[in-house]
Amino acid sequence: MEDNYICGLHAVLATLKSSPDHVEEIWVSEARGDKRMAAVLEAARMAKVKVHKSPRAALDRLADGVKHQGVIARMRETPVQKEQDLKTFLAHLPPMPLLLVLDGVQDPHNLGACLRSADAAGAHGVIVPRDHSAPLSAIARRAASGAAETVPLFQVVNLARILRVLKEAGIWLAGASQEADTDIFHADLRRPLAIVLGGEGKGLRRLTQEECDMLVRIPMSGTVESLNVSVASGVCLFEAVRQRSSSD
Repeated sequence: MEDNYICGLHAVLATLKSSPDHVEEIWVSEARGDKRMAAVLEAARMAKVKVHKSPRAALDRLADGVKHQGVIARMRETPVQKEQDLKTFLAHLPPMPLLLVLDGVQDPHNLGACLRSADAAGAHGVIVPRDHSAPLSAIARRAASGAAETVPLFQVVNLARILRVLKEAGIWLAGASQEADTDIFHADLRRPLAIVLGGEGKGLRRLTQEECDMLVRIPMSGTVESLNVSVASGVCLFEAVRQRSSSD
């Protein structure tokens, strides 16, 4: 399935509400007439998005294995931003920016969920390496539930170099590592900040850790050793939000 498609009732509805100008057209199952589909159709009508009613078999072919729940949207091209766009972006950030850096997250579901957490926490952007990272695919967009259209995503060639660029711009780097001495709830996150998380299983790479200004861990009270990267991103981002809110 092409990367600029979104499947699923919740994902399509969220995108129609948050970024209607990004939706070019949608296909809906001619067999569904329930309230959830009615909400999608009403949002499409309000956004003046063209709707095609199609048989289930046609939607299955279009989705190409992605679960669609009877609705598929085609997005206008929203290319991932590149390294050269980042410096301009950094120059226009507010005084207390909050960014998320993902060091090699390869599961598109996790990438989408991290974008969703970033949007919910009010993060200003997400940075990923070009290689060994999940693309912004239809699966990632579905998991993002509209956040792929609201949170700027930057794909960079050399992550270590970009981390140095962030530091030169006055942004502190807090890397998440279960080997860190300081837990996230006792670290001072009330500063221009980028939360840096590693990929599934391997965590932060050595070069990435070395670029971080501080390492923090999420305290674990149960038997599991670590959290899914999308869950960890939510914990870290919202702890930064909590600290900033309490200091206002």
